[in-house]
Amino acid sequence: MTSYISLPMYSANIDERMRLIAGKCVSCGQLAFPQRPVCTKCGGDQFEDTLLSGDGSLYTYSVVAGNGAPSEFDDEQTMTGDVLCGVVELKEGPRVMVRLADMEPEELEIGMKVRAVIRRLYDQEGIVRYGTKFVPA
Repeated sequence: MTSYISLPMYSANIDERMRLIAGKCVSCGQLAFPQRPVCTKCGGDQFEDTLLSGDGSLYTYSVVAGNGAPSEFDDEQTMTGDVLCGVVELKEGPRVMVRLADMEPEELEIGMKVRAVIRRLYDQEGIVRYGTKFVPA
């Protein structure tokens, strides 16, 4: 199992990886994150970029243990153990699947306040890949 992303593809969407940018439907104001070509509420197809705060609360979580993470996380899982993942409900409303950091599995609690930070994700093709993780607020 892997989520391989080629260097050109990674580079093409680096902005989305380093900032939380939602699409705000021009017709109805619904936020879409990640952005979509069509609004799920009204069917509109025009969006304004809207920077999200990165503040939210943990909606649910999972602890990926026993080398169950994708292969690009093998080194991390060997060094640090469990990989923590979750769904965060952002202050602005959208829910997003995330990686969690700077906490132990026993510290995870539904509703805990978290915030987005930029962190190292993994190495691929000799290049360190960075992206958003969520840490305790």
